[in-house]
Parts: sequence; C-alpha cells; structure tokens
Amino acid sequence: MCGYDFKVVVSNVDENVKAKSITEFSLKIAKKKCDAIFKDYPNDTIITADTIVVVDNQVLEKPENKDDARDMITTLQGRVHQVYTSVVVKKEDFEEEFLEVTNVYVSKMSTLEIEDYINTDEPYDKAGAYAIQGYFAKYIEKIEGDYYNVMGLPINKLSKILDKLN
Repeated sequence: MCGYDFKVVVSNVDENVKAKSITEFSLKIAKKKCDAIFKDYPNDTIITADTIVVVDNQVLEKPENKDDARDMITTLQGRVHQVYTSVVVKKEDFEEEFLEVTNVYVSKMSTLEIEDYINTDEPYDKAGAYAIQGYFAKYIEKIEGDYYNVMGLPINKLSKILDKLN
C-alpha cells in the first residue's frame, strides 16, 4: 500500500515488558522487535509495530483461549475502546517512532452473537480478540481515527516517514 516491497520477518521477542504507561508499554515492545530484527538486517529499513487494545486502562492482548476471547468481546461490546499502535522505523543511523490511537465503537452484542464469533478462527491471533477487517466488522458502529491503525499498521503516517527516508 505504501509502494514498497517488504520482506516480513518475525522477531520472536518476549513481549513481556515493564512500563509506566500504556503508551510506553506498546512502544517498548515495538522497539524491542526493531532491535532484534536490526541485528540480523543492519543494512535494511526496519519497520516494526505493536498494537494493543485498551478499555478502562486495561490492555487486552491476544486471547489465550475461548474463555479469554469471550471475556474480551463481552467487555468490548456496547462501548468504546482504544487501539494503540506504536511503530518504529530504522535505517542505519535514522530512527523514528510514533504512536497512533483510534477510538472504536462496538455495538451491543447478544450472547449468541458473541458465541458465534468466538467459534470462528478469527479472534485468536488478534489483540482484543477481534479483526475489524473480518467477520467482526458488522459489530463496529464507527471509529474515530485511522482504520489501518485498528488493523495493526497506520499506513498514512508510515508512508510519510518512508517517503522522507527514501
């Protein structure tokens, strides 16, 4: 979407970090991913991101199981939450980081709708147990902010940094 060819590399870093705030938490993970990948690709442009879902100052990461997914969707339904994505771009001596925040409004859902959703494969590798671009889209009333941020990579801001860099 940005007009560049990318190679996807999984960092496999431990995402357990200590932080004083939600924004610091997300950024520390993105930076940890960047540092790990940069070691193996020091001559390349490295882009890393970390996306978290936050409701009532509680971070909802990827669900561990069906009960966890049910609890997350039950918590999110009928209210607004925030999606935070921290991005780090690094090439040689250049490094820039940013944070994008989007408000997401989820419709009220019945118990049956929640059960139907958590019985799909979709929730289990997503922060907050949902994918805005998938089956869950029908429960999104509106968003305030960057749609692509909710998917996990705020394309507009990233594209501007890459254009500046290149």
